Amino acid sequence: MMKQTPVILILFLTITCAGCGVYTFNPKGKSDIQNIAIEPFENKTGEFGLADRITEIVIDAFIADGTMRIVPTDNADAYLVGTLTRYERVPHKFDENDQVEEYKVLMDFEIVLKNPRDDSEKWRQRLTQEGIYNANEETEEDGQQRAGQRLVEAIINKTTKSW
Repeated sequence: MMKQTPVILILFLTITCAGCGVYTFNPKGKSDIQNIAIEPFENKTGEFGLADRITEIVIDAFIADGTMRIVPTDNADAYLVGTLTRYERVPHKFDENDQVEEYKVLMDFEIVLKNPRDDSEKWRQRLTQEGIYNANEETEEDGQQRAGQRLVEAIINKTTKSW
């Protein structure tokens, strides 16, 4: 029995490891987009300069992610078009004296990923993102940054994974 134990163990490990490999929920494996262009976001709100900040946040996040290279539209496999359609800052949390402790920034976006060869849409999605910030220690821009980061996560997930 002692001589069979290593053989059985090796057989068990071989069978177990044979089932392990690269697995993805994406039927194609990886995204076919390796180079992306990001157009400046359009702003349909009264918040001056916010769309420019959001564009910078998105570009910086794609660079940091490293999954795709940022390139001009002429060299891109796809290009991203974003529109900020709503901006709102609302109280989120109050203290015992009914003073606002935290605010929530809410932003709605219309995001479209297009094929630069024929201008067809790869996907289109409406997204609402929020960013909470401490009213006493942070600024509204901190909340905007957090909402922008959430937007970026959603865009990168939608762009790099087809599920």
